[in-house]
Amino acid sequence: MSKILGISCFYHDSAATLLVDGKVVAAAQEERFTRRKHDPEFPTEAIKFCLQQGQINLAQLDRIVFYDKPLLKFERLLETYLAHAPRGFTSFLNAIPIWAKQKLFLKQTLRKALQPLLDTTQVETSTATLPALEFTQHHQSHAGSAYYPSPFNEAAVVCLDGVGEWATTSIWHGQGSQLTALREIHFPHSLGLLYSAFTYYCGFKVNSGEYKLMGLAPYGQPRYVDTILQHLITLHDDGSFALNMDYFAYPIGDVMTSAKFHQLFQAPPYIYDSPPDQRCMDLARSIQVVIEMAVINIAKAAQKSTGSQNLCLAGGVALNCVANGKLREAGIFQQIWVQPAAGDAGGSLGAAYCSYYLHHSDAQKPTSDQMQSTYLGPSFTDEQILKALKDWQLPYRKVEQTPSLLTEAAKLLAADKVVGWFQGAMEFGPRALGNRSILGNPASSEMQSVMNLKIKQRESFRPFAPAILQERLTEYFDTEQPSPYMLDVANIKQEHRLTTNTDSPNPSSQSNEKPLQGMDLLAVERSILPAITHVDFSARVQTVNAQSNPLFHQLISEFDQLTGLPVIINTSFNVRGEPPVCTPNDAVRCFLATDMDYLCVGSFVLNKQNMPVAAIEKAKSVTFTKD
Repeated sequence: MSKILGISCFYHDSAATLLVDGKVVAAAQEERFTRRKHDPEFPTEAIKFCLQQGQINLAQLDRIVFYDKPLLKFERLLETYLAHAPRGFTSFLNAIPIWAKQKLFLKQTLRKALQPLLDTTQVETSTATLPALEFTQHHQSHAGSAYYPSPFNEAAVVCLDGVGEWATTSIWHGQGSQLTALREIHFPHSLGLLYSAFTYYCGFKVNSGEYKLMGLAPYGQPRYVDTILQHLITLHDDGSFALNMDYFAYPIGDVMTSAKFHQLFQAPPYIYDSPPDQRCMDLARSIQVVIEMAVINIAKAAQKSTGSQNLCLAGGVALNCVANGKLREAGIFQQIWVQPAAGDAGGSLGAAYCSYYLHHSDAQKPTSDQMQSTYLGPSFTDEQILKALKDWQLPYRKVEQTPSLLTEAAKLLAADKVVGWFQGAMEFGPRALGNRSILGNPASSEMQSVMNLKIKQRESFRPFAPAILQERLTEYFDTEQPSPYMLDVANIKQEHRLTTNTDSPNPSSQSNEKPLQGMDLLAVERSILPAITHVDFSARVQTVNAQSNPLFHQLISEFDQLTGLPVIINTSFNVRGEPPVCTPNDAVRCFLATDMDYLCVGSFVLNKQNMPVAAIEKAKSVTFTKD
C-alpha cells in the first residue's frame, strides 16, 4: 500500500494532502484550523487532520513530498537581484535572513517541523524515523493537480500563476500516467503578477484582492486595453507573451508598480481599501479583457502542441472564472477541467500525485473526477456539534429527520431569511460548495446588499454565486457545461432578463436621462434572479448533482418546490478577512457575529432572535485582518 503526504507552505495558502494507493483520502488548508487567512506557515494542523483521517501515523508514510524546489527559487531570487543591483538592495537584505533561516535549507526545516508529529507509540519499534522527503517543481505540482485527478486519460495541461521557481506559465501533455512538460515562460514575465500589479494599483491586497478586481470589472469600460497592449504586455501568435518591465517594480521592490506605470495611468496607486471610482472600474475591466486574450492565446498554443480536445487548468490564474468562461465560449477544446484548489494549496495534492505516478508508472489513471467534489476536510458528529452549542450556552432545536431539516431550511430561504449551512465534510480550495455555506434567496432584490454589508461585511459590489440543480442548468444559463466547482461564468438566459438596456436607470423611458455608471448600476434589476445576476448579466455558476452532494441537492429541490426556482445563493461561510469556517465552534461564532437569521448546523437549528446578548457580544469581540 502506497501512502504519500503532500505539503505546501512558507509562501501562502499552506496545505496538506494524503494520498493512499493513488486515491485522495484527505486534504485541507492550514488557514481553516489556525483562522489566519492564507496562512503560509508549516501546515501542522492540516497534517494532523490528514493522518487522523487516514488512520495512520507519520512513520507509516512512504514519502513526504514538498511542492516546489527551494534552491531553484533561491537561484531566481539571487539572479534577479544581481541583474538589478544596486537597486533593490534593501529588499534583498530583508529577504536573505528568511531564506537563511527557513527556506534555503528546507530539508532541515521540514524535518524539524515534522519531528514533533512523529508518533512512535503506534509503531512496533521505538526507532521510528521520518519518511523520505521528495521535492517536485512548483509548476510540476500545479500540472499534477490539474491532470491526475481530472476525468481525462489524455489532455493538454496549462498552468498559470504568479511565479514558482522560474516558471510563470507552462504547457504540459498528460497521457495515461505520464505528464510531459512542453513549454514554459519564465519570471518576470507573468500573467499572475500582471493581474496582481493592477490589484495593487487599484488599492486591493495582492494574493487576496484579485477576486475583488474580477468582480469590479463589469462595472467598468475597457478604455485602457490598447494602452496595456501598447505599453505593458506584448502577446505573440504562438501563445507566448512578454511584459515591459520598465513599468513594474515587483522583481526587486516591496511594491508592484513603478513610477513609469503611475505616469502611464496619470495617477499614483489608489490608497489601500479606498472606494473604487469609475477610473478604477475601467482599469479592472481593461486588465480582465487583456488577461482573457492572453489565456485564449495560450490555450490555442496548448491545443496546437498536443492535438488534444481536453484541457486541464491549474495555478492561481485558473481561479479567474470569468476568463474560464471566455475560454469555454472560444470552443478551442471540447472539454475543460479546472482544479478546484488551483492555487498553492492544490500544490500539496499535485506534489503527492506526481510522486505516486513517478513510483507507480504502470498504475492506471482513473477516468473519473477524483476530487470527490472537494469534500475532503473535517466533518463533525451531532455529539460534537452539541458540545459546541452547550459551550456557547445557546438555545437550539434539534430536527430529528433529515427531510424535516431540508423542508424547514427551504421555507426559511423562501421567506428571504439568510441561513448559515454547516453540513458534512469541509471543502478543499477557496470555494464553498454547499457544506460550509451561507445561503439566501436569489429572487430577492435586497439580498445582494444585505448579504454583502450585513453578513459578509464586505464591499457592496461583490457578486454572489448561484447554486443550481445540474439537471436544470440550461433552463437558466447560456451553457450546457456543468460547473461543479464554481469556476465558470455563464450568462442568464435572455428569457429571464428584465431589461437588455443596462445603461439607463429607466430602460422604458424615452427621456434624456444620463446613463448609469459605476455603482449606480446596482440599482437596476436585470433578471428574475437579481441577487446573483451581475451587471453584465453574468453569474459564477455552481452546478449541484444528486451524486456529489445529495443533501445540498435535496435542499435546492425543496426550495424549487416552494418557489419554482431550482437555484439558491451560495457564498462561503465567513466574514471579510476570515477563512471559511471549519468547526462547529467557528460556525457558531460567525453566525452570532453577523446578521444571519438562522444557522442549520448538523441536525440543529438556531434562531438569531433567541440568542443570548452575552454570546453575541463575545462572538463580535473576535476580529480579523482586512483582506
